Amino acid sequence: MISLPQTAPRVAKLTALSIGVALLATACGGGSTPSATESSAAAGGIACPAPSATAGATSTSTETGGVPAATTTTPTPLKLGSLLPTTGSLAFLGPPEIAGVNLGIKEVNDAGGVLGKPVSITHRDSGDTKTDIATQSTTALLGQGVSAIIGAASSGVSKTVINQITGAGVIQFSPANTSPDFTTWDDKGLYWRTAPSDVLQGKVLGNYMATCGAQTVGMIVLNDAYGTGLAKNVKSAFEAAGGQVVAEELFNEGDSQFSSQVDKVIAAKPDAIALITFDQAKSIVPLITGKGIKATQLFMVDGNTSDYSKDFKPGTLKGAQGTIPGTFAKEDFKKKLLAIDPALKDYSYAGESYDAVNLISLAAEAAKSTKGTEIAKQLKAVSEGGEKCTDFASCVTLLRNGKDIDYDGESGPVTFSDAGDPTEASIGIYEYQDDNKYTPAREEFGKL
Repeated sequence: MISLPQTAPRVAKLTALSIGVALLATACGGGSTPSATESSAAAGGIACPAPSATAGATSTSTETGGVPAATTTTPTPLKLGSLLPTTGSLAFLGPPEIAGVNLGIKEVNDAGGVLGKPVSITHRDSGDTKTDIATQSTTALLGQGVSAIIGAASSGVSKTVINQITGAGVIQFSPANTSPDFTTWDDKGLYWRTAPSDVLQGKVLGNYMATCGAQTVGMIVLNDAYGTGLAKNVKSAFEAAGGQVVAEELFNEGDSQFSSQVDKVIAAKPDAIALITFDQAKSIVPLITGKGIKATQLFMVDGNTSDYSKDFKPGTLKGAQGTIPGTFAKEDFKKKLLAIDPALKDYSYAGESYDAVNLISLAAEAAKSTKGTEIAKQLKAVSEGGEKCTDFASCVTLLRNGKDIDYDGESGPVTFSDAGDPTEASIGIYEYQDDNKYTPAREEFGKL
């Protein structure tokens, strides 16, 4: 666990174990007591642990020899679709997710494809909840006979299409949905995700703000399934750690004015402010910092932890921190992604998207079928209990040699529950630098 810095005004009570989430280790392994140098100067009672020196350094890639030919071939090649954002308030997540999908498809096909045939991918825009783009895109993908659709990124968008997709006997596999609502959704066993529920991200962020010494927190929250669900878990963890949420202001998708919410939160004089938003942060951050709040008091989430180098003056976000589910993108993985899309700036959920392709492809091999309902029956099996492997080529080699496999990918260990949720995951904590870009600071690993 991260211990509370000596400069903090009190000892925070970390209660993750009592609420079902075990925060087990940081990226550097072993103990994680902060060094004498904290990550930023104390502001409003905030003094967070120093970043890990080894964050994001290790690779999970596996070398393999020649892949044996498929023992069972299919007359119907595996067709995949993606429903990822190229427009709307989460458009910044589209490029890394699409690059992750395309890299996965390339590696699967480089290894000979699935059941003797190359895998195809069709990309469609998901838009956001202000539009009906997702429904139109889903209809088009289903019309092409896809076995699985990778997406959406937004939990709110997924709620608009999940019944349409799973009702057609097609897998919906999201690399970024984090709403806890999907755990109990009546999805006929066809909804899966590589991103952990916000039960985990919320607990990590709430406890981390307490670890940094915050006694009071204000929150500005997007009023949708993602925002309110994450806020609920952040609040629960922070209050269980002895803190108090002194303000919680909501706004709706499509709103463009946030002065009222900012003024009410600042009036409550919190030690820290959590921004649970999408790209509305581009408008909210200047309002907050313009009122004298220091960047070191700001905590962001996966919906808005992004590259703001072209949006804000240098130094605007220096010392602010954000959480993104998943382990840090490793350097060799970034190089592969950049070969797919040289313009990439963010890597959020690229690993989860890459893993989605591999898991679907491996489950199809295990099922000896490209039918969505048959693939779904094997997704849990390829994620647990067998011989560890970390890419399609090495895993499919084991499968074709009659071995049971346990796929662990670029997003970290992947072990599915019966509900299609990851049962364990890392949450990355990132810190903004003077150029308003974020860098890896430390990881927390947890089980649900």
